[in-house]
Amino acid sequence: MKFFIDTANLAQIKEAQALGILDGVTTNPSLMAKEGITGQSNIFQHYLDICEEVEGDVSAEVIATDFEGMVAEGEKLASLHPRIVVKLPMIKNGVKACSYFSAKGIRTNVTLVFSVGQALLAAKSGATYVSPFLGRLDDISTDGMHLISEIRKVYDNFNFETQILSASVRNTMHIINCAKIGSDVITGPLSAIEGLLNHPLTDNGLKQFLKDYAKGNNLHSELQ
Repeated sequence: MKFFIDTANLAQIKEAQALGILDGVTTNPSLMAKEGITGQSNIFQHYLDICEEVEGDVSAEVIATDFEGMVAEGEKLASLHPRIVVKLPMIKNGVKACSYFSAKGIRTNVTLVFSVGQALLAAKSGATYVSPFLGRLDDISTDGMHLISEIRKVYDNFNFETQILSASVRNTMHIINCAKIGSDVITGPLSAIEGLLNHPLTDNGLKQFLKDYAKGNNLHSELQ
């Protein structure tokens, strides 16, 4: 399973990259705005900066909602860097644009997916990735993980090459359950990824090892 980080913060991207487990980055207009990055030229430059930090795919989202606007913006984004994947919303024009880009050999990520039907349309239109938002479904008392499982079943039935990119991941259990189901990719904050490191027995064991080491060295010093 690939690990993507969902952020526009370069420091967090560098930190995740330093772990040696980062496979890519996803961003969106909200994340860009959170970092104070506005204006098309600044946003495009920031995508280039992100691409310089990672070796995997970087999803760059279009702002337009009309077909012609999506195509124009998507082509500009795709031309920025070979790692750029054009991110499109799951609307009628988004599916149409996805089909257009697929025919051109431009990779895509269809986002804001909340149903199996939407995921099926994304795969049929040739999407490289489909991004179901499991955390946002959990927020409205709907089982987001069940959606991931259902999409996995449908994609396996027909051998779709579209990768399931589980988005809106909020915590470590989301990541673990996605791995069990067979999600191809997860994307979430650095805190959720680093949360996989944590276990009290690891902390207690290391503390004891260091304590015993120090005790042994002190005893050795006394005997000399």
